[in-house]
Amino acid sequence: MNKMKIEIWSDIMCPFCYIGKRRFEKSLENTALKDKVDIEWKSFQLNPDLQTDTSIRIYDYLAQHKGMPLAQAQSLNAQVTQMAAQEGLVYNFDKSIVANSFKAHVLTHFAKQFGKQDEVEELLFQSYFTEGKNIDDIEVLKDIAERVGADANAYEKAVAEGSLDDEVKMDIHEARQIGVQGVPFFVYDRKYAVSGAQPLELFEQTLQKAVEEWQEGTSSAN
Repeated sequence: MNKMKIEIWSDIMCPFCYIGKRRFEKSLENTALKDKVDIEWKSFQLNPDLQTDTSIRIYDYLAQHKGMPLAQAQSLNAQVTQMAAQEGLVYNFDKSIVANSFKAHVLTHFAKQFGKQDEVEELLFQSYFTEGKNIDDIEVLKDIAERVGADANAYEKAVAEGSLDDEVKMDIHEARQIGVQGVPFFVYDRKYAVSGAQPLELFEQTLQKAVEEWQEGTSSAN
């Protein structure tokens, strides 16, 4: 069946991306339009130059990266944790590991070949925010590949050879081309966009409008 395309630019270490994912999913359920859409996750890196460092706390990294006092960084993360809890998500920032997300993005592109992208995104977010795992650790990422039924060794080979690196970079380049300033960034049928973890109502309204127009367009084309 022909489906309307929704593209989502996201970064695994972005707390609002996981929250946005939940609200987006609820909009699909609430509008009963889940079978009308095809979802593609796109790569974005908030800090591509970030060096993975398991010795520092996420609060210290945030304070340094944003140039803010440590207490403010802790307060911000506490607010985000509360926001996540309202969506049924558990954030454990005390356990979060400062990690570069590039290899994780390679995994999402690897999973795309098997139609397992959405499951991988979910497990990556869960690993990072809830379980405090290092999403730059190849063993952690291979375990996620195995959990969705993909060939973990083939994924490791793709990382070693860099065979999917260009696909990740292309997503990031494309984001710049269409003016993405931050993530999550949801693009509906290349016509409408929702930027950020917006209220559920906005996701629902945008989805309904985009699907209605897409259906009109496909029926008039026939």
